[in-house]
Amino acid sequence: MARPKSIEELFDREEIYDILVNYARGADRGDAELIAAAYHDDAIEDHGGTFHGPASEYVAMIRKILPTAPRMSHIVTNINIELDGDKAYTECYFLTFSRRDQVENPYDSLTMARVIDRFERRNGAWKIAHRRLAWDWNHEMPLLESWGRGGIAPDPSKLTRGAKKPDDILYGDWLRGSGPVV
Repeated sequence: MARPKSIEELFDREEIYDILVNYARGADRGDAELIAAAYHDDAIEDHGGTFHGPASEYVAMIRKILPTAPRMSHIVTNINIELDGDKAYTECYFLTFSRRDQVENPYDSLTMARVIDRFERRNGAWKIAHRRLAWDWNHEMPLLESWGRGGIAPDPSKLTRGAKKPDDILYGDWLRGSGPVV
């Protein structure tokens, strides 16, 4: 990355970064509103052979899937942002862990994908205008959760676990200070 030419360029980069990580948060927490907020109304989503069409239709589809989707963690990394006026071109990697424990032979899945986005700033807001995803690799393994063979949690049933919206700890009143801390 070349040195930013202005403070405004730093703000633009940060706004785009926030959109990318909030998209991942939306996928993990089953919060389709966060995913929908990433796209312009007329955006295109090309999800690497699993979906191609208007992003609004993609969001409508995942609104039905996410609430009951398996536990997932999307790690966003290697974010490259190229600014060009009111357009930006990005490439970032998504390393996704998915726990598939509601099937006959439970397994964990690791997947690496890259998204290439064309962002556009419209009415002062950066959003995705066109997204393309490329799947790089996938690895599956039998589910084996021992929490460090008991070293992290001797009784895993007592662990606070991540969940979908609204049940995840992210969505409680406690966070903003308006509710009791338990």
